Amino acid sequence: MTEIFGVPFAVLLGQLLLGLINGSFYALLSLGLAIIFGMLNVINFAHGAFYMLGGFAALVAFNTLGIGYWPSLIVAPLAVGLIGVVVEKLLLRHLYKMDHLYSLLLTFGVALMLEGLFRHLFGSAGKPYPLPEALSGGINLGFMFLPAYRAWVIVASLGVCLVTWYAIERTRLGAYLRAATENPSLVQAFGINVPVMLTLTYAFCVGLAGFAGALAAPLYQVSPGMGSNLIIIVFAVVVIGGMGSIIGAVVTGLSLGLIEGLTKVFVPSASAIAVFLVMVAVLLLRPSGLFGRER
Repeated sequence: MTEIFGVPFAVLLGQLLLGLINGSFYALLSLGLAIIFGMLNVINFAHGAFYMLGGFAALVAFNTLGIGYWPSLIVAPLAVGLIGVVVEKLLLRHLYKMDHLYSLLLTFGVALMLEGLFRHLFGSAGKPYPLPEALSGGINLGFMFLPAYRAWVIVASLGVCLVTWYAIERTRLGAYLRAATENPSLVQAFGINVPVMLTLTYAFCVGLAGFAGALAAPLYQVSPGMGSNLIIIVFAVVVIGGMGSIIGAVVTGLSLGLIEGLTKVFVPSASAIAVFLVMVAVLLLRPSGLFGRER
């Protein structure tokens, strides 16, 4: 069997595929974070909590309402988006013109409250969510057996990221949104309700986190701490890609997932800090991030 630095080639490819799955979640979550920062000028530390809410929305929909996996991919983001509307209207709207530290502290408090509430309601232990029957099999790639659900996660995440990028960068709605963040008074003069647009933008972005949580539910047990385990890595992804850069968030998320996979093969003890080592290196060489604009 072919080996690379003493590692069987099949093992290496298997780890890269697993890394791509993690990278898909990184990309999907960091995409929402990047849009919120770039468009609303808010550091949304509650993003991990909204990811957790998406997982629990899918779980509750399945256990209580009898809603299957496929409808939950729509129900969970909508439910999380509605919560996002409440948070934006009641809290975040008052902080848009203030220093980033205020939004960071506020959303950190929101995350703690949501996590504490769900720990009280459901306990700290994880709750299982069954795999959808249509995706319970697998694909034989020759060098490994790839579960069909993991392949679906990659395809769904990349598809949502691509559609979101296109909507913001290549459509009239995206142009209005970008203009509203630069000069809201001018856009308001054209009859566009800027506050509603910003509210819907925040709701959409946290809905992306809810969609990621619903995707993750069959892979990982749904628990109140599932978001807090990811949010620091996702913030690192956004910083490396460039704060506010949409394409930077997606490309960096996928790349760091692959780097994590490689690290687990060659230097397993460093896999937990690989992302942060990359972040330090990038910030030393390019403080604005790989795809960020120099200020």
